[in-house]
Amino acid sequence: MSVAAVTLMRMEVTEQDIARIPRGNVRVPVAEFVEVWRAGERRNEEQTARGVRDWYAAGVIMTCRWMATATVRPNDGRRWYPARAPVTSRTRGAYEELIEAEFLAAEKLAMKQPRPAWLAKRVGWIEAVCATLRWAWRRSGPAPLELDAAPER
Repeated sequence: MSVAAVTLMRMEVTEQDIARIPRGNVRVPVAEFVEVWRAGERRNEEQTARGVRDWYAAGVIMTCRWMATATVRPNDGRRWYPARAPVTSRTRGAYEELIEAEFLAAEKLAMKQPRPAWLAKRVGWIEAVCATLRWAWRRSGPAPLELDAAPER
């Protein structure tokens, strides 16, 4: 199983990003999906400013970006790149069959005992990936991050 090193740059979720989300990729209301994605981006930014690496937020962000087929736009001048699948690191854009395969790979990794050393260091990451896929893809369980009363526009 190949999991890319994680360095998450801040990404503003734009209206263009939202318009490009393939509707078959998320099975919850798109507005709720976007709200969770934005909440993850905010939480990551806040924690990074405090010098804290928040692996749970990273898992939510990586999963949302990939499911949304987002182009990651680093604000440090590096080249833009397509979001990778969080567990398998696939570079292909997400589509229904790949999302199901990623869900199964995430669940399998979460159950692996003993937990690989690299994963043990990323406390909360695989739980966030699984929770996001379970919620947005399988429509099972709560949103991985709390939602405000009204979705952001």
